[in-house]
Amino acid sequence: MKFGVVTFPGSNCDYDAYSAVKHVMGEEVEFLWHKSSNLLGSDLVILPGGFSYGDYLRGGAIAKFSPIMEQVIKFANSGGMVMGICNGFQILTECGLLPGALMRNSHLRFSCKYIYLRVENNKNPYAYNCNVGDVLKIPIAHGEGNYYHYDGEIEKLEKNNQVIFRYCDKDGNITPEANPNGSLNNIGGICNKEGNVLGMMPHPERVVEDILGSTDGLKIFESIIASLKPIDTLG
Repeated sequence: MKFGVVTFPGSNCDYDAYSAVKHVMGEEVEFLWHKSSNLLGSDLVILPGGFSYGDYLRGGAIAKFSPIMEQVIKFANSGGMVMGICNGFQILTECGLLPGALMRNSHLRFSCKYIYLRVENNKNPYAYNCNVGDVLKIPIAHGEGNYYHYDGEIEKLEKNNQVIFRYCDKDGNITPEANPNGSLNNIGGICNKEGNVLGMMPHPERVVEDILGSTDGLKIFESIIASLKPIDTLG
């Protein structure tokens, strides 16, 4: 399969995502420039972390107007897979591909540390190789990761099983203390109703090799690949 990694002015995790896909997973990948209108035949588009356009106004608010995003939106609406990580998650909410919004962290500080995520739903491509209840150790690095949605809408999100990852402690318990940014219901990652678009604040691309302190990010990339590749048959 082929991945595309978008580069915006201010992206700083595009090379991490590219390296994870190409050098660790051994899959084909291309950089997609923000001024381009060509997804280069990508099967999955990654909107990486960073500070697109300096996060002026708010995270993702300007990036949604990039020429590449018109194509990303069309791609997603036709069933194409799109994964937004950190700033990418913010962009996905800003352009309407995912519901809700990412606000300033409740403690009003930038957080950069390892956290734990519990897998809430594996009936989607992004947690395909995981079990419900699995706990992943993955870092965060954000100042606007506080997920919010209106009263009533958050209940719809939960009812539709759109919550894919939830902040937890190392034993999988969902507690206020395990919530690093104040997100409603400890939400760390969601998908759209169709399941082809994912947004998550933690950075799986930063934990794909032992030297990085965890390889739990591999489970997400392996899930994507396993869900999209045809099953090999003998004979």
